[in-house]
Amino acid sequence: MHPHLHTKDNAACHDIMIAFEECHARGFLWKSMGMCNDLKEQLSSCLRAERFKNQKENQNKVTDKKAIIRQKWKEIDENS
Repeated sequence: MHPHLHTKDNAACHDIMIAFEECHARGFLWKSMGMCNDLKEQLSSCLRAERFKNQKENQNKVTDKKAIIRQKWKEIDENS
């Protein structure tokens, strides 16, 4: 099952999503003959880039959070 495409995390890929959906709406022959393949590749690479960006942001948040926790534990150890 595919994830939902139109989310706040994928806003940068919105134009490509619309074009891809319009291509699929043209009918079965367009899809089966590979007329939408270029748009599919563009969409996949855009979504991959967005996911990578989100992963980096989350990784940075976790690193900051861990640093704060380590600092608090250090303070607790020093005061004990």
